[in-house]
Amino acid sequence: MWRSLFRRAAASAAKPPPQLSNATAFPTTTITPLPPVTSGLAQLVLSRSYSSKQKKSSSKKDKPSKSMSKSKADGKTKPKGRPKLDDVSVAVEESVPDIGGDDVRIRALADDESDKSLDVGPDARPLFTAASSLSELTRRATCTYMKFSMEDLKKVLPEGLPDGMVKEFEESKRTALLVRQSFLDLRDNFRHVVDPTLQSSAKKGPKVRKQIVLDGPVSCGKSIALAMLVHWARDQDWLVLYVPKGREWTHGGFFYKNPQTGFWDTPVQAANILQARDFVKYNKSRLCQLPCHIYDPIPLGEGAGVGWMKDADTMAMPEGSTLYDLVQTGLTHTHAAVGVVVRLRKELALVRDIPVLIAIDQYNNWFTFSEYEEPVTVRSCRPIHAKELATVNAFRSMMHDNMMVGAFSHSTAVGKLRKELPDVPADARIDFPRYSLDEAATVCHYYLRQRLVRREAFSEDGWKRIYYLSNGNGAEMRWLVPFMR
Repeated sequence: MWRSLFRRAAASAAKPPPQLSNATAFPTTTITPLPPVTSGLAQLVLSRSYSSKQKKSSSKKDKPSKSMSKSKADGKTKPKGRPKLDDVSVAVEESVPDIGGDDVRIRALADDESDKSLDVGPDARPLFTAASSLSELTRRATCTYMKFSMEDLKKVLPEGLPDGMVKEFEESKRTALLVRQSFLDLRDNFRHVVDPTLQSSAKKGPKVRKQIVLDGPVSCGKSIALAMLVHWARDQDWLVLYVPKGREWTHGGFFYKNPQTGFWDTPVQAANILQARDFVKYNKSRLCQLPCHIYDPIPLGEGAGVGWMKDADTMAMPEGSTLYDLVQTGLTHTHAAVGVVVRLRKELALVRDIPVLIAIDQYNNWFTFSEYEEPVTVRSCRPIHAKELATVNAFRSMMHDNMMVGAFSHSTAVGKLRKELPDVPADARIDFPRYSLDEAATVCHYYLRQRLVRREAFSEDGWKRIYYLSNGNGAEMRWLVPFMR
């Protein structure tokens, strides 16, 4: 059976194909040869003209009509591809409401000062507190704004204001800050440290801590809370050493390794610490009243740009000297600047006449590597850790009985640190929260009062959307408020 099938298939394949007649034959086509290509540019043009997707021959179809472009602008046609960056920027600029320039807005805000009906917060509550100082603030003052004077702030905080506070004042056109419950808890904690009788025995409150590390997400208000704590403490006649930028202790300037101590000295930074941007000027009266308790010779080092002192390794402090005399010694003799900073830390720990508070912002920069490097070989260097610097080593530790608070700053790109930090108590680190829903309501009403958003565009649903979109981030909320529709 299979043989017969193969034979039939072979016979059919052997037959010649049938001849087509003239009627059924395919017409002949004459192909005109293309002109020779003489240049590379002509080849590119030729290749483009013979693309797989041919263009339409009609010139009218190439250009969209007015009706077609109008329908596309109205969104009836589906756009192809991703929008250009210029189109997105134009759309964002068009979505921002025109609330006038700064001059127009400032004049309008000046006219609004006489209208007290505008100072209304959520649920018709007062937008501003009647308290005249930070010590007068109570729980009822939470979610209200407190007015400050720029002159008073610069006087109480001569070291400088935090960047977040300055940005808030510039954008809102008013020197006012939100009274937050988290700040009142921080203030009351150190108030109870100094006077334990203020803490109610009937109600068990939070644990009182002498050392606190403020941690939390970006732009949650850590630096502003620390600056307000320093403001309150100085109003109470405390002796406060405030470092608004701890990163400057580990970056810039001249550095060398002191063979006497084994630490790395930074004389330029030490002189800036003693000056502390008018720290001595503000605390001069208190420093003149506090006597020195340590009279050991101060080790000398290499001065900034002047080298080592000849025939002298130490400098003695005369008996009866005050802390002001100690600081002046470091400012006068650059060789003793680093030794005086280290001695000042020891002296502050022995002060008992008045409360002493050490406040360090950008505290997390002291738990990572500094900008300095030590040459190891001809082609390699070893990064120097911040704890190897004499000034940082003297002030970084919290394993003592003194009041100290440090605030992390995530804007300095240090990175995430481990939960248990060296030389820091295990329970000292607390998370500083972002805005709550009630605080966000007050903030948005305050921005409405300051004309950051139009009154006809403001709504409860709008500010809640901004709150949830920013997740309570203060800087993002301030940026998003003008987009409210």
